[in-house]
Amino acid sequence: MKRDLICVACPRGCMITVEYEGTEVYSVTGNTCKRGEEYARTEIVNPTRNIASTVKVNGGVHPVVPVKTSAPIPKTMIFDCMREINAVTVDAPVKLGQVIIPDVLGTGVNIVATNND
Repeated sequence: MKRDLICVACPRGCMITVEYEGTEVYSVTGNTCKRGEEYARTEIVNPTRNIASTVKVNGGVHPVVPVKTSAPIPKTMIFDCMREINAVTVDAPVKLGQVIIPDVLGTGVNIVATNND
């Protein structure tokens, strides 16, 4: 199979062509840096994404605090992760870097606050 991707590993936005069968990548062309090749291989074999969202806060200055994943999670788990995030309410005060949801969905990735409240 053949798939064209626009690389998001750096600001160049190279058009990358990947030839593969199942999860075996035969060739990656069009990338101008090593990160592009790594991105393309990951995108074909096991695509991952970072998530940024908000969590409700009880008694805080603001009604919500921004949060993010501490590392990328499998793309197939995004909606389940968002359900977990949306189900959580934390009590103020919240500190930058505070773990809001540890090991979300058994991924080993934490949901952390990206601001104080």
